[in-house]
Amino acid sequence: MQAMQYEITLPADYDMGIVHRRVATRAHLTDGLPGLGLKAYLVRERGRDGSPVNQYAPLYLWHSAAGMAAFLTGPGFGGLSADFGRPAVRHWLGAGFHRGPAASAVPAAATRVLHTLAPDADPAQAVTAALAGLADAPGLHSAAVAVDPDRWELLHLALWQDTPPPGAEGTRYRVLHLSRPGLDLLPAPVEA
Repeated sequence: MQAMQYEITLPADYDMGIVHRRVATRAHLTDGLPGLGLKAYLVRERGRDGSPVNQYAPLYLWHSAAGMAAFLTGPGFGGLSADFGRPAVRHWLGAGFHRGPAASAVPAAATRVLHTLAPDADPAQAVTAALAGLADAPGLHSAAVAVDPDRWELLHLALWQDTPPPGAEGTRYRVLHLSRPGLDLLPAPVEA
């Protein structure tokens, strides 16, 4: 599994309706994208859910590196780049995916935590702890953990049926659409 995300931060007075319309009219194009496990169309809107910014920040979980490469060099990403400028794309190696009790629901919210591992931290233990902390959380659609081995940074994504529970850590997003053509191909956590 590969995780990737790009964040397009928009001006404070940007009409986020443009992003909503873009997703409403184009998101179906990734509903059958080869190699894609899921794509969460994530947004943050200034003044909503504590967000200080307007941002379009889709997050992808790929079950095929070839699918990810084809997307990044294909017309879908090319169209986004033509409209917003080519963003930097963050990338992590997937370490595990977990379906939660609300996996059959359509998620409305997401949280993302980025955590730099201490030099003496065991990456396997960090991955296991990150997934175990949410395994049966009410309202959890799914959770993924991935690692950037260059920065030794842990990405933890959780998709929620409604709002994240009180005390949920991380950056909060609204999910405008979820494409999930290869959801069943995403791997379970790697055993330590």
